[in-house]
Amino acid sequence: MKKILVIFMALATLASSCKKYLNVNQDPNDPLNVQEDLILAPLETDVSDFIYAGFSPGQGPIILQYFGQVIAPNQTNPGLWNYQMFNTDMDGDWNNFYVVCLNNMKILHDKALTDKKPNYAAIADILSAFTLGTATDFWGDVPYSQGFKGTGNLTPAYDKQQDLYNTVQSLLNDAITLIGQNDPTVPGGADYIYQGAMTQWLKLAYTLKARYYMHLTKAPGHTAAAQADSALAALANGMQSGADDFKFPYVGNAGGENPWFYAFGQVSTAVLCSTFVDTLQARNDPRLPKMVKPNVSGGVYAGRTIGTPLGSLDDYSYPTDYYAGASAYNYIVNYSEAQFLSAEATLIKSGATAAQPIYQAAITDHMKKLGVAQADIDTYMTARGSLTATNAMQRIMEEKSIANFLNEENFTDWRRTGFPLLTKVQGALSDIPRRLLYPESEILTNPQPQQTAVLTDRVWWDVQ
Repeated sequence: MKKILVIFMALATLASSCKKYLNVNQDPNDPLNVQEDLILAPLETDVSDFIYAGFSPGQGPIILQYFGQVIAPNQTNPGLWNYQMFNTDMDGDWNNFYVVCLNNMKILHDKALTDKKPNYAAIADILSAFTLGTATDFWGDVPYSQGFKGTGNLTPAYDKQQDLYNTVQSLLNDAITLIGQNDPTVPGGADYIYQGAMTQWLKLAYTLKARYYMHLTKAPGHTAAAQADSALAALANGMQSGADDFKFPYVGNAGGENPWFYAFGQVSTAVLCSTFVDTLQARNDPRLPKMVKPNVSGGVYAGRTIGTPLGSLDDYSYPTDYYAGASAYNYIVNYSEAQFLSAEATLIKSGATAAQPIYQAAITDHMKKLGVAQADIDTYMTARGSLTATNAMQRIMEEKSIANFLNEENFTDWRRTGFPLLTKVQGALSDIPRRLLYPESEILTNPQPQQTAVLTDRVWWDVQ
């Protein structure tokens, strides 16, 4: 009887231990609740890798002919470079936008509020606004208000783009309010971008507000003057110098390289286009050697003309290490953009003469960041001349597109202003695209009427 009792007690102890330590319904390698720092750090990496430098964001620079993809020797057409795109091409990035980024941003936001850490919630809101704004600029109507409910709603309806723009501004407003609580709990090393400096996150929020205001200068129900007023008011609290740049650092070692390092040269999938390289050469732009490498075969600056037979990869130029080195920064939102937004808004409100010094300051800031000498800056400014009523918008957008090199924002600027001027590539399969296709995976699992859109359809704010 004593032996039986001992065995029974041992079994009871084991059962109790199993409940504590061997719960087969919980994966110890996949915790359901982790601290905010462990969510924030990979989220910032994902924003840089996928929302700024991913496949879908890369279509903007391709469409604007900054670079062209090359995959096989002698490959000409068709391909992404001459506007051949399939719905399946978007599957991976849609997952990155929604599952990897927006879903985890909501988790970070909700957890931070529960744990009374408003600064983490504010960062989550700012990252969400940037990610959602980028998504709707690519696809137009997308799911958001009915999303992120898991099995509670597997087929969320798409929000209209005009409503999504209101959501973006609301997220940024909420972030500003949360930062205003001045909570002492801030992320440190987990914040790769600003190291927990909430004053810089605040400036980013205001700069993004200005960006999204200016997107709507031609949108139905909006006026350029009102949007410019709102943008200028936001920029008064936005970025004030290059120290405020929203840039992601890469360590450059194996597994820690900048994504553009792979795209250019490392695996030889992309080279710079003649459209971009020739433009810098024609203007005697002193940024040319700072941004573009001479080709290997002849030591000259040579971009590829899209649609022509592909020669040796050594015949073409690539970006310098400043943009595509293994340890290069990704300049996701930079101070130069804030200045160009101010120049454009000032042009709308007060004319070319008032915009001129802001426009020149923006160019100067970018050139100095690249290490261009002041004498060369002065020479370039003289050659470019003064802004006038007829050339000002074109000049501002041309220069902004250089300062925003590799940034998907240039695609949005081209659609809303028509600058920089662009012509169809050789062998184009359609007119120049004005949006991205909805992914095949979404069409199959969550069919919506908007998914019939083609590349040349315009999103809501893209008005002729």
